[in-house]
Amino acid sequence: MIEAFDAAIFDMDGTILDSLGVWEKIDNDFLEKKRGIAVPPDYVHAISAMSFEEIARYTIQRFNLSESPEALMREWTDMAEHEYANNIKIKPYVKEYIQKIKAMGKKIALCTSSPKSFYEPAVKNNGIYDLFDAFANTCEAGVGKNSPKVYLLAAEKIGVAPQKCLVFEDVAAAAQCAKKTGMAVCGVYDERSRMHKERLKEICDYYIDGFEDVI
Repeated sequence: MIEAFDAAIFDMDGTILDSLGVWEKIDNDFLEKKRGIAVPPDYVHAISAMSFEEIARYTIQRFNLSESPEALMREWTDMAEHEYANNIKIKPYVKEYIQKIKAMGKKIALCTSSPKSFYEPAVKNNGIYDLFDAFANTCEAGVGKNSPKVYLLAAEKIGVAPQKCLVFEDVAAAAQCAKKTGMAVCGVYDERSRMHKERLKEICDYYIDGFEDVI
């Protein structure tokens, strides 16, 4: 499918990196262990397309917390930076697929809600950093993936028109926003978003259960 496009834009968490366990642990430690609040079943889905700051503001409002958004983001950052630098692994066949499309002369961008202090060590440790032509995140865009802006920023950085980009995403709400740019989208299965698999398949132009499907 990539043959029809000039560029591939990859989401990171849940799409190319298996970060499911890390964020479940952070959510549980932050809410349950530290504050005695059970993690609601819909919390992960509610925040899945938000930027880091939007998640902080939403969490404060939803759970009536007294901390500032900046305090929450500092706490989450401290909890997550170690994990991204040391423990998060790439999903099977991701590196091989990115190498394959790189060899085809396609432009490749990473488009993520994670800040640079998360994504940079994670992609470096997994040996794929140098395969990307550009990196775009929601901190730069100023809005989360509930807006198309970060996808347009990624396309601008690699110098490819949106209509010639193929986005890989695991979250339905984010995939829907990517579609608004005129980009094609390939849904990617992730266990954390399994309950929304059918919705993701409805939204996307393509769908894979894993990169072994396209390698």
